[in-house]
Amino acid sequence: MSMNHPIPATPPVLPLPAALLDDGYRLRAETDADLPFLRALYGSTRDEELAQLATWSGAQKQAFIAQQFDAQRSHYRHYFPNCAFDVIEQHGQPVGRFYLDRRATQLHVIDIALMPQWRGIGLGTAILTALIKTAAQAGLGVGIFVEKFNPALRLYRRLGFVEIADTGVYLEMEQIISGDPGAGGAPANVS
Repeated sequence: MSMNHPIPATPPVLPLPAALLDDGYRLRAETDADLPFLRALYGSTRDEELAQLATWSGAQKQAFIAQQFDAQRSHYRHYFPNCAFDVIEQHGQPVGRFYLDRRATQLHVIDIALMPQWRGIGLGTAILTALIKTAAQAGLGVGIFVEKFNPALRLYRRLGFVEIADTGVYLEMEQIISGDPGAGGAPANVS
């Protein structure tokens, strides 16, 4: 059973840098029409994990992905009602998703995911760097939860995120603003 929750059309919280805009990238609010893409994107983030389940048929894997996607989607909408749920597009074609929850003291990344062919080319780095800059200008920190085995963990550390809690499967990380948060100081550990 699919959990289709209407998505409010909110403007993206994050302005993309000119270099990304010049390359045809943009963020836009996701809609229910994006569900097939979002389900495929989610599945692509689980490919390595599912490859280890040699006894599962393709249909079993697809059913599992559909169930997990619906559960995650329902969870995100329930626990993050003010989140900006954005699709990352290049020249009008969806290539990823970026979910950002604006909080009192930080911008919290709920999820950033890119289709496989857009991973490792600097797109995620550019988006997160723009986020850190936007947060610093507003005097906010940036937070994210990341699975311990996620290859993006190296990127987050390189961008100055530090581990503040270990919840078992996930690490909670923050990119903390140095100095007085109200002064809009520079992010710590970012060059």
